[in-house]
Amino acid sequence: MILLDELSEIVGDAFAGEGLDRAYGAVRPADRPDLAQFQCNGALAAAKAQKQNPRALGEKIAASLASHPAFREAGVAGPGFINLTLTDEFLNQKLTALSADEQLGGWRKAAKEKVVMDYGGPNVAKPLHVGHLRAAIIGESLKRVFRFAGDDVIGDVHLGDWGLPMGQLITELQREQPTLPYFDEAFEGPYPDEPPMTLEDLERLYPIASAACKADPQRAEEARQATAALQAGRAGYRALWSHFVATSRAAIEREYADLGVTFDLWKGEADAAPLVDDMAAELRAQGIVETSDGAEIIRVAVEGDKKKIPPLILFKSDGSVLYGTTDLATIVDRKQSLDPDRMLYVVDQRQALHFEQVFRAADRADLFPAERLEHIGFGTMNGKDGKPFKTREGGVLKLRELIDMVTDRARARLSEGGLAAGYSEDETADVARKVGVAALKFADLSNPRISDYVFDLDRFMSFEGKTGPYLLYARVRIRSVLDKAGDVAADGAGAIAIATPEERDLALALLAFGPAIREAHEKRAPHVLCDHAFLLAQAFSKFYAACRIADEENAAVRTSRLTLATVVGRQLDLTLGLLGIEAPQRM
Repeated sequence: MILLDELSEIVGDAFAGEGLDRAYGAVRPADRPDLAQFQCNGALAAAKAQKQNPRALGEKIAASLASHPAFREAGVAGPGFINLTLTDEFLNQKLTALSADEQLGGWRKAAKEKVVMDYGGPNVAKPLHVGHLRAAIIGESLKRVFRFAGDDVIGDVHLGDWGLPMGQLITELQREQPTLPYFDEAFEGPYPDEPPMTLEDLERLYPIASAACKADPQRAEEARQATAALQAGRAGYRALWSHFVATSRAAIEREYADLGVTFDLWKGEADAAPLVDDMAAELRAQGIVETSDGAEIIRVAVEGDKKKIPPLILFKSDGSVLYGTTDLATIVDRKQSLDPDRMLYVVDQRQALHFEQVFRAADRADLFPAERLEHIGFGTMNGKDGKPFKTREGGVLKLRELIDMVTDRARARLSEGGLAAGYSEDETADVARKVGVAALKFADLSNPRISDYVFDLDRFMSFEGKTGPYLLYARVRIRSVLDKAGDVAADGAGAIAIATPEERDLALALLAFGPAIREAHEKRAPHVLCDHAFLLAQAFSKFYAACRIADEENAAVRTSRLTLATVVGRQLDLTLGLLGIEAPQRM
């Protein structure tokens, strides 16, 4: 059981003993750690409800708790705040149980759910850029947190692979290589296995095609016709499209892998497209589709809305579909193929209105309940000018360039700090990559998800303060302590017996892991785990500075402290892993 829950039960029993609702016994970490470890504010609310004196009630509750074996002190401060401090014996018991727990005190749900998590959204033929960063790393972390808590999670990249950009690419490639068999309607196949273009060709062709279609109505019409032919099943275009997707996917997978991001499904809009017509027919039969200016729409506004919610456009007046249509069909596809309990969409907060429309339409059409469709929005990564981050030239920075940038800066910082000195070139490169990615990911995840933040590489890369490199250094230092202990550390699987203030604080930091997991899961908030990792590392640093560990003369104390250090290292590894951050073995 999570420590806070157990303490709340104990204090709740005390309130129940006074004939009061046990819910008043909720315990939380103390606002004033210099006065106590935990506090309960329930006496104030209970006294108000019962028209009693809150301090007198608090003193009565505290007196009943004073004899409980969990508490060294139970007193009252101010108008009725109940302050609680635990006995070392009670903390030792909890630490021993935590160290034997495979999840190191982590929280698990009472009943698991099957969850589809949509957290990618890259587009075929376009390189990943900084705008793809947050969805990928927030989604990856939440996927890991949900799985840790017991949920069955399926991560889906949801490729943008079926719209007008495909027609633009097809027509532009035809201008460059008109003799390819894909453009010959009389060709009966088979089509070549090898793609007629490279990733570099795709990245070059798409902006040319897009610009040409904007400037020339005839080119735009050609692209629309090619898109329609592709979606209608023209064999050559389908074969060419398959090359586009496969070539792009290989590059996308490599770059996501550099960030430690993976997906279980690589589906896209094309997978939902075959379901659109049948879905639309069913929605029309339900009578929820209306015609407006030639377009087919679903009204989703409801009485009581505080803002205007426009209808979802199912088909434009020319019969084409929009993202809302394919997103609805994707919900149908996921329901049919996976039958999940919940679907989560980790997408920029600026898309909030779009998802509100889609979720309401899905609910109204009885495709999937709106309360089990969630938009996990997030803010933007900005430059120092407060606007979405761009290159010095004003362009969008490719994700590959960003990863290389942080890796190069990490290597320079390691050299400045005298770290990774004397390592092989391969190990130095590996450490630099891990430090750079940790700096980037922790800087992003440590902010409340919905907040914007400023990209400041110098601050992110510091080995001091609340940063990824600081946490990696803390983990490496723990490993170094245990390595230096050698055979002595091998004896460190015995009982934990804390005695100093620093050991108590470290114990409490370890026992805060359960609540952190629960809050991160319930609030979809990875920054809570970042806070936990940082506070745990800080607590270990104070313990390391104040207490002898491997060279402690008293064998029992040495064993206890080595065991404590081992547990801290394991929990820090686990927390970093949930954030998608990998620590090097040494630095």
